[in-house]
Amino acid sequence: MNRFEPYLNLLESSLRKLDQWRESFGDVPPPGSDKSKAIEKIVEDLRTKLQGNYPFHHPRYAGQMLKPPHPVAWLAYTLAMTINPNNHALDGGPPTSEMEKEVMNKLASMVGYQEPYLGHLTSNGTIANLEALFVAREIHPGKAIAATANAHYTHRRMCRVLNTDFIEIPVDADGLPDLSFLKQHANKIGTMVVTMGTTGLGYTEPLGDFLELAKKHTFRIHADAAYGGFFKLIEHHLPKQDHWRLLPECDSIVIDPHKHGLQPYGCGSVLYKDPGVGKYFKHDSPYTYFTSEELHLGEISLECSRAGASAAAFWATLELFPLDETGLGSVLKKTRQATEKFAELIRSENGWKLYSEPDLDIAGYFKMPAESSLSAISKMSKAIFDAGMKKNESGFFLSLFQLPADQFKEKFPDVRADQKQVTLLRSVFMKEEHLDYVDELVQQLFSVKTDSLS
Repeated sequence: MNRFEPYLNLLESSLRKLDQWRESFGDVPPPGSDKSKAIEKIVEDLRTKLQGNYPFHHPRYAGQMLKPPHPVAWLAYTLAMTINPNNHALDGGPPTSEMEKEVMNKLASMVGYQEPYLGHLTSNGTIANLEALFVAREIHPGKAIAATANAHYTHRRMCRVLNTDFIEIPVDADGLPDLSFLKQHANKIGTMVVTMGTTGLGYTEPLGDFLELAKKHTFRIHADAAYGGFFKLIEHHLPKQDHWRLLPECDSIVIDPHKHGLQPYGCGSVLYKDPGVGKYFKHDSPYTYFTSEELHLGEISLECSRAGASAAAFWATLELFPLDETGLGSVLKKTRQATEKFAELIRSENGWKLYSEPDLDIAGYFKMPAESSLSAISKMSKAIFDAGMKKNESGFFLSLFQLPADQFKEKFPDVRADQKQVTLLRSVFMKEEHLDYVDELVQQLFSVKTDSLS
């Protein structure tokens, strides 16, 4: 049986029932009915082109942060998309706006925010962070926004968009920030970005240390938990659980449901502890806010049009996977267990090295060549990466990660620094299926012939 057959049958029956509602307003020709043959050809061409992708659905893919959404999410998205509600105003999507408010209440509860708070979905994490930094600038005009060297590159870029100074906090080989540097510049900082799950090696930054300094120097804390946010569900199983427990003390938090929330791309979120920040979004619209006296989601957002289908998909997913340890947390547990298992296997194999102990579900590692130099390690990593990148049954898919030479030398001082950077292998175990596949992936890694590079 086709893996999607049960879902396709459900989708077809649901579309038919939804069509009965559409037809109740009067007979309208089906969209595209005069071009059905052309559409059939286009869709067939599209299907062929899509097979040029890497197998993101399969656990053999452990490269970038990519995986398909859960079937309940794409089913819900597809149904809602045929109506195409717009969650900017309640006029544009009454049911999906209510769904958005419901899922935001659940996210707020997950991170530990109490009513009242402010929050909404966004089109992605970059926009969510842009909005949080916009609020940061409005609260402390003229002050800088700071983030560590491991923070996502968009923070520096968004500060350029906002015409706001950006301060980068140096980090050591373990991703720990230089707090003395932060203290020296604290009087210039209005908001500090703390990344709870860096997109490079998945570091959980020491939120407790930043919060302590924030109280002394009166700067705000914005948690970029775009990647790691849902790990709050299993904080008791994480090595830095003490920092995760402090998440509700942050002034704002960004979480991406399109990463560990099982959603299609196009679904981010932002939460503010103080609902008073809504004043920074105040604007007038001559035509959108009329069918309800309730607060419209577009009145607390930088974005205007937003897909109501995203809210429907996330709502349906959380109906199936509640935001607790036995619901969506059960998926996160498996990704974490897969990473721990992988790390143990790498540690046990002669010649292979972990760069650092994984905080979440991302591992950085390498094979040490006979010539102990940065260039040789980089060449070895690239060769192993290339060996796996085959779009057939023998392929396995990793990613590469570059580190400054001085950071690498802190951990491996005996390696000769003959270049400014070193390239490592990197794996992201964000699919629960990785737990049962790690042994096979490791055997594929260890079987790559690298003798000619030693």
